[in-house]
Amino acid sequence: MTDNDKIMEIAPQFCQRTLLNPINFTGIGVHSGKTARVVMKPAPVNQGIIFKRIDIQNKNNEVRATYDNVVDTKLCTCLGDGETMSVSTVEHLMATFHAYGISNVTVEIDSPELPILDGSAKQFAFLVESAGVKNQNAPLKALKILKTVIVDEGKAFASLEPAETGLVIDYEIEFPSKAIGKQHVTFDVYGGDFKRDIAGARTFGFRHEIEYLKSIGLCRGGSLENALVVDGDTILNQDGLRYDNEFVRHKTLDAVGDLFTSGYMIIGKYTGIKAGHGITNILLRSLFRDASNYEIVDLNKISFPIAKKRQEAVNF
Repeated sequence: MTDNDKIMEIAPQFCQRTLLNPINFTGIGVHSGKTARVVMKPAPVNQGIIFKRIDIQNKNNEVRATYDNVVDTKLCTCLGDGETMSVSTVEHLMATFHAYGISNVTVEIDSPELPILDGSAKQFAFLVESAGVKNQNAPLKALKILKTVIVDEGKAFASLEPAETGLVIDYEIEFPSKAIGKQHVTFDVYGGDFKRDIAGARTFGFRHEIEYLKSIGLCRGGSLENALVVDGDTILNQDGLRYDNEFVRHKTLDAVGDLFTSGYMIIGKYTGIKAGHGITNILLRSLFRDASNYEIVDLNKISFPIAKKRQEAVNF
């Protein structure tokens, strides 16, 4: 019996995980327009998620994917050290790691921005499943929310509050465009079907905003192949929507990724109303500013009736 078999026998859903095999992919960064080559590699226990810029030599080229290493949230989530290196547009890959319970992995990249692929996490989920997931001989810890923490900016709102089990995301958006309007979704991150319900939701933008971003040298890699584009009340993509409420599902996807920069699975409920990368990062910073807001728990030592979807994630 291997160590992995022993872990599966003892606590299949409550151990740390990494990739079974390395896997690589190539794509275009939506903002930079640059081609990026990426290799995702298995990593040892307790390492966490680390991004490594292999195109940077003779200086710091690594950053751990944690909320306090987020240096920009204007158009995406950008990790960095504030000086020598950064890696942007990490939220879709982070969402996939979160949903599949990947605790430890090294992501090597030769560019400052991760590929956007098709604008969703659908292909990231395919890559993780292709690489396989390996249970590791180390207990899994979670961030248990003890007190409600709120960030209210008037037009946008986000909160984390205590919950009995798992992580539930409750998200609401509203836009004047009839193509979007008011949309709401509730998603159970560990008990729901990430690949079916959330992973395929694409990033979106408005035509006039995209034209402006292109005029100032941004969104160089954006196209109808990797984003939903709205012009007034019309969706320009010929293939239409993947879900009736694809827009709010994508915002939920972003939240799944951004919340994983906490460094942990979360036992709590996240509510977002017109929220984005920035307000979620502020929320995490507010949470960790006061140690009485949370508790780090070993899931093997508490009663935690997590749904079996997490256990099944290693049995593709």
